[in-house]
Amino acid sequence: MISHKPGSMIAGLGTAVPEKVLTNFDLEKMVDTSDQWIRERSGIERRHILADGATNSDLGVEAARNAIADAGLKPEEVECIILATISPDNIFPATACRVQAKLGAVHAAAFDISAACSGFIYGLHLADSLIRGGTYKNVLVIGSEALSRFTDWQDRSTCVLFGDGAGAAVLVPSDGTRGILSTYIKSDGRLAELLRLPAGGASLPASRETVDGRLHTIKMEGREVFKHAVRTMIDAAKKAVRLAKLEFKDIDLLIPHQANIRIIEAIAERVHIGREKIVVNLQEYGNTSSATIPLALAEARSGGRLQSGTKCLLVAFGGGFTWASAIVQF
Repeated sequence: MISHKPGSMIAGLGTAVPEKVLTNFDLEKMVDTSDQWIRERSGIERRHILADGATNSDLGVEAARNAIADAGLKPEEVECIILATISPDNIFPATACRVQAKLGAVHAAAFDISAACSGFIYGLHLADSLIRGGTYKNVLVIGSEALSRFTDWQDRSTCVLFGDGAGAAVLVPSDGTRGILSTYIKSDGRLAELLRLPAGGASLPASRETVDGRLHTIKMEGREVFKHAVRTMIDAAKKAVRLAKLEFKDIDLLIPHQANIRIIEAIAERVHIGREKIVVNLQEYGNTSSATIPLALAEARSGGRLQSGTKCLLVAFGGGFTWASAIVQF
């Protein structure tokens, strides 16, 4: 956890989403579900899906290019690339290295982190630490996901939730008036079985049995995930606010992980943040895991909701279990 005067700030934002859209009505034709059922239980109306042949790194590169240009930099000036994902192009090499090559960021160190839906905030935490410590003057943080590649389109409890997308931010040293005021990250591996992708790793390598058993797709214990998500995100929100020496009344925008509208509403109610201060875009994108926070940040800016001095509370949870939060002043 970090809380000091701002050491780094977000100098550029960028996003990328596939053109192909899969609506709830499309899903009605694929699995036993309905638009009303999906909207009532999740708030999701549509999600964007990668075209055949496209990759996670393609999305990551597009988002990164946009963020780098927004920051007024060139790819060869980027010093470090941190890419958060649970749907990499390959187990190895790192998808960050794929992005680095496609970008032409020839002077950057590049690596992936796996913290599921908390990944982007984990990346902010690491980038802020690297800049505070003087290791780098700029760090590119990307949250990029191709979750449709790991979705079981026969499982109506999960296939309605996930979409593809990417968001990126360039962090540079703070000018002293704005930046990252606090970050907090935590995990509890005892909850790992609640949200997982069982096969494909060293513990359960690919085989005919794992493929026939659909074990290379996302599995989730929905009720338990909901319960722990609300608890951990409230805990993380409180920690970030306290570390920044603020109160919830000082928060101008709550930008939560976009997993489920009921989770978002439960958190907002517990921390007494009004609906008018919450950024919600899951109706358009669904759950894009590590990409939800930067996608929502960029949308808040394009919608005029990020003004000079705006204090944003970012908070997320994800498989692992992981949870994380940050206070960013723009």
